[in-house]
Amino acid sequence: MTGQDLVAVAQAMVAPGKGILAADESSPTIKKRFDSIGTESTENQRRVYREMLFTTAGAAEFISGVILFDETLRQATADGTPFPEYLAAQGMLPGIKVDTGAKPLAGFPGEKITEGLDGLRERLVEYRELGAKFAKWRAVIVIGDGLPTEFCIHANAHALARYAALCQEAGIVPIVEPEVLMDGGHTIERCASVTAATLDEVFAALARHRVDLTGIVLKPNMVISGAECSERAGVEEVAEATVVCLTAHVPAAVPGIAFLSGGQSAEEATAHLSAMNRLGPHAWQLSFSYGRALQAPALQAWGGDSSAYAAGQAALIKRARLNGLARNGDYAPEMEAA
Repeated sequence: MTGQDLVAVAQAMVAPGKGILAADESSPTIKKRFDSIGTESTENQRRVYREMLFTTAGAAEFISGVILFDETLRQATADGTPFPEYLAAQGMLPGIKVDTGAKPLAGFPGEKITEGLDGLRERLVEYRELGAKFAKWRAVIVIGDGLPTEFCIHANAHALARYAALCQEAGIVPIVEPEVLMDGGHTIERCASVTAATLDEVFAALARHRVDLTGIVLKPNMVISGAECSERAGVEEVAEATVVCLTAHVPAAVPGIAFLSGGQSAEEATAHLSAMNRLGPHAWQLSFSYGRALQAPALQAWGGDSSAYAAGQAALIKRARLNGLARNGDYAPEMEAA
C-alpha cells in the first residue's frame, strides 16, 4: 500500500456517518463477557457470536471497519467465507489488534506498558496477507495518587510510535490508541490535563518516528470525570472539554478521531459523541470505535441462544444507527425508546 492508499484507508475508516466496531476482545476478555450471559467461551461459540455481529443486515451503512482479534481474523462464516473477505465484500474494512496486552511497568507500581513489538514486523506482513487493512495498539494510562508518571507516558508513547511506523512500513493504517482510563475518583479537569500531556508526548513520538499523520486514526479517551468522582460532569461539559483538549493537542493533519467508549454506558457514549459533533465543524472527523458500547446490548439480547440471533442483530443495528446519527450531531436520547 502506498502513502496515498494509507490516506484513502484512513479516510474511509472515519467516513461521515460511520464508525468502527471493536470486536477484538482477547480470549480472557471475551470469556468474561460470555460468563456474564452464562455462555461457555469455546472457539466455535466465539465464532458464532462474531458472525452474528458481522452479518447484521445494513451494518455497513454505519460501520466502516471492524477490529478483529488474531483468532477471529483466521475464522470464517458458517458457509466458509473468511471473515476478512466477508467484511470487505460488505464494504467494511477488516482490521487487527496487534498488541499483546498491557503489563505492569517494571519499577513503576500501579502503571502499565503495552507489549507486542517483538516480531511485529513479521506479523504485520502475515496480517496484510490475511486481508487486514488497519491495525490497533492500545496504551493504558492510569490516573491516581502521583500517577501517571512522566516516564510511563513517555514509554507508552514510544511504543505506540514504533508500532505506527511498522504498520505504515507494512502498508497498514495504524489506529493509535492512548487511553487515559476513567477508573478512579478524579475530576474532569484532572482528566483534561493528563489527556493533554499524553497527546503531546504521543504526537512528539510519532514525529520522531517519521509517522505520516495523514495515514493514521487516533483513538483517544473522551475527557470525562472518573467513574468514582462525586460530581460527574454532564454531557455538554464532557463534549466541550474534549473538543477544547483535542483542538489544542491533535494536529489537523490527522484525518479522524475515533473515540473509545472506555467503560461508558452505550447511551452515554452516543450522547457524548453527538454533543461533540454539534460543536463542529472540526479539523478532523469525530467518529467512534466502540466495543462494549456497540456490543453490550447485542450480547445481552443474544444470550448465547441460537434462537435469539435476530434479536442480537436488531440490538446491534440500533446502536450502530444511533451512533451514525451522533456522527452528525443528530442523536437525541428520546431515540433510545424508538
